[in-house]
Amino acid sequence: MKALHSIAAALAFATASFSSTAQESLPMTRSLIPASHHAVSHRVVQVDGTPAILTRHERRDGRNAGLEGEHFSTVAMADGVLKGFAHISLDLAGKPLPSRERTEAIARAFLQTHASDLLPCMEIHWIEPHDEPIRVQRESRTETVTLTGMKMKARNLADGRWFWVIVGSDEKPMVFERDIVWITFPGHRKTEKWLHDGWLRAQERRAA
Repeated sequence: MKALHSIAAALAFATASFSSTAQESLPMTRSLIPASHHAVSHRVVQVDGTPAILTRHERRDGRNAGLEGEHFSTVAMADGVLKGFAHISLDLAGKPLPSRERTEAIARAFLQTHASDLLPCMEIHWIEPHDEPIRVQRESRTETVTLTGMKMKARNLADGRWFWVIVGSDEKPMVFERDIVWITFPGHRKTEKWLHDGWLRAQERRAA
């Protein structure tokens, strides 16, 4: 009964908070969403057993729309805590990346505004280039382009969970994920990958 109540509450949150205003109840994420995008879907998902809201924005002009294309997606808890976002944009591909020092400075500034609770116990493990695939339409054919950013991967020593900020070529965060549960043996991520289109596509295939 308690589980059903939680799901019902999450569904009510989804329809009430996201139906007409999409992200109006989450000012933190609203400031991050590009003006070129609009909300195309939102749904209740499970993040490590807790209901959350997955919202997807795509370009208003329809460029590279659909799964594995360009998008700005967020995962947020019912209380407004931002679990993560991904800004996958062709505009960021093939351009010079910021240095490791600049990446850390940008990541720290982002965390200070959007997830300041992570800073006191942050242990940075590395800052390295990170690739994300994106599907694009060119001359009536589909091809995959590699989108590269600089990833600062860190651990929250307070609870042992992982988080990271990936900074794009425009020197703005393009991906943020927090509270990631990692199982050391056999060595894989337990937390769902709702922000990753490749993972979403794999879930669709399994359900088919």
